[in-house]
This record gives sequence, structure tokens and C-alpha cells, in this order.
Amino acid sequence: MASTQTHHLIPHVKLGTQGFQVSKLGFGCMGLSGAYNDPLPQQDGISVINYAFSKGITFFDTADVYGDNGANEILLGKALKKLPREKIQVATKFGLSRRGVSGNSIVKGSVVVKGSPDYVRSCCEASLKRLDVEYIDLYYQHRVDTSVPIEDTVGELKKLVEEGKVRYIGLSEASPDTIRRAHAVHPITAVQIEWSLWTRDIEEEIVPLCRELGIGIVPYSPLGRGFFGGKGVLENVAAVSGLTAHPRFQAENLEKNKSIYDRIESLAKKHESTPAQLALAWVLHQGQDVVPIPGTTKIKNLDQNLGALAVKLSEEDLREISAAVDDVAGSRHYNGLDHLSWSSWKSANTPPKDSRVST
Repeated sequence: MASTQTHHLIPHVKLGTQGFQVSKLGFGCMGLSGAYNDPLPQQDGISVINYAFSKGITFFDTADVYGDNGANEILLGKALKKLPREKIQVATKFGLSRRGVSGNSIVKGSVVVKGSPDYVRSCCEASLKRLDVEYIDLYYQHRVDTSVPIEDTVGELKKLVEEGKVRYIGLSEASPDTIRRAHAVHPITAVQIEWSLWTRDIEEEIVPLCRELGIGIVPYSPLGRGFFGGKGVLENVAAVSGLTAHPRFQAENLEKNKSIYDRIESLAKKHESTPAQLALAWVLHQGQDVVPIPGTTKIKNLDQNLGALAVKLSEEDLREISAAVDDVAGSRHYNGLDHLSWSSWKSANTPPKDSRVST
């Protein structure tokens, strides 16, 4: 089923209400530079991106913090040289700075979150250079700097849009208050946030707010960081993987969570799909404004992800699949380093904008 997907079979959808069109399935590039595995050789990474495009994926997601010294942006930039730039939507991010760590596992080093206007601008200029492009289609604040009023951060992003360096603005893991205030300064096109069968905490507040404001939703880790693809169940988590510090993949929790995988596996048989395809199809069915960005380093997994587009689910199917995932063991946040303080939308409010007129 998966391998029969051709370029025109991936529909394009509007992300947000400003006219930004992307393929209904995107591709998260992070893993190509090592996150859950060793980095791929550059040429292999470029081949994966080119293959994804040949199958109809046009929306590629990266960030300045992925890989050492912007390696992931450089990789995507090299891949773009072989592709028609006007048909590609490049999303990248600023706002996370890694300290004292090499490799891509941000769980192993301290993370600094920055959202000051001068930092926004310097990051954008650096990303444009590494990607070797004239503009960034969608530029996200990767994490919210809770020390800087969001109006200041988005004010600078608005200037970058006016200068033609950025086309659309996004936020990642932002709180409802932050999203609303940001959107008042300049339309927010997309919110990138974790959403999958086993991470659903955004459904009560974030999803309705995005729909009220006309903001698209880009779920990251739509396969539960690979869990629904069998990671930790059918194959061991690699020793170099950041997942070794993830609560849901640790011994006792993982044992409990395996029963969730088993239930999804049995439902997948009913739908003549794999567990990964069923889990991804569930996300794809959450709305036309929802564009997940699964990543992989393997062509066979990419083909499998594409096959999820052919899985059709009724409302009853969606309810049955949802009900199969309960009592998830372990937090969605990494252990250690107080990740919760910068990782979750629930704690991503910023100070009020000073009402005094600046001189």
C-alpha cells in the first residue's frame, strides 16, 4: 500500500488562514542529524529528503539547534539544491541554545531559551546562511522565553516578514495566553506541539484556541517518539538515543506501555495497516488544519508513513483507537535538567508588555 504513493496523491492543505499551503504530511529532519540514533552521513540524509520530495512531501522541518553547529539546517540546505525551491516549504526555528553538549541530544546538556529581538534577528540571519536560501517559509519560536514579553519577540519576527526574510510565523509549545498575545501582534500561521495517541493534553485548550484564531497545528512526535513504530517494543532503544532519558521508555513504564502497543497492533490488523500507520492516520484525521511531521532515517519507514494517508477512519474508528490508549505510564517530558520549565506549553507564559511608551 505504502509504496504506491505518488507525488500527486499527497494533498496540499492550508496551514493557518494566511494562504500558506503545505503537503498534508510533512517531514521532520531532526533525526537525520542524530537525536534517537547516530547522525546519518550527509549524503544519506540528502537522499532521504530527496526521496520524501519524490513521493510528494514538500514541507520540511528543521531547527538551528538540531545537530552540531547547525548541521541539520546545512543538510537541508544542501538537499534543497537538487529540488525546486518554489515548491518546497522550509520550516526552521530559533530560541533554544545548547550549552556544554555535543551531539543532538538536548537532554544531555543545559538549554538556554532566548527570545530577545536582537537574538531573533541574529538567529534568522544565521539560519538563512546555513540553509542557503533567501527566505524561510515558516519561522517558529522553538520555545517561549518566559522572561521576554511575547510582543517583543513577535514584533521582531513581524519586521523579518516585512523585509521578506520570513514568510510566515509560528510558535512551538506556547501557552494559550502567549498564542493569543502573539497573534494580536502578527498573525500566527502555525503552532507546533506534541500530539499523538499517547500525548493528548492539548485537546482541551490549545486545539480549540488555534481553530478560533485560524492557526494551523503541526504535531511533532506523532508516532510517540517512535513507540508506535515499535521502538522499545520490537527493537531496543539505541544507547546513543535521547530516549534513554525519556520516562515512557524506561524499564517499568515501558513494560506497562507495551500493552498499549499490543492493543493498537490488533486494531491495525482490522484496518489492514501497521501500528505506525494507524497511529499516524489517527493524527491525520484530527482535521484538515493538522499537519504531522514524522521523521525517520529509513526509507522503508518513510514509505510506511506515506501509507498512513490511505488509511480511512470513521468517527467510530477514531473513538475505538483513542480508547485503546489509556493509562500511559510516564511523563511526556524528559527526566532531569528540569525540562518541564521550558518544555511544556503549560508553563510558557511571558511577562506583560510594559504599557509605557518606549523612547
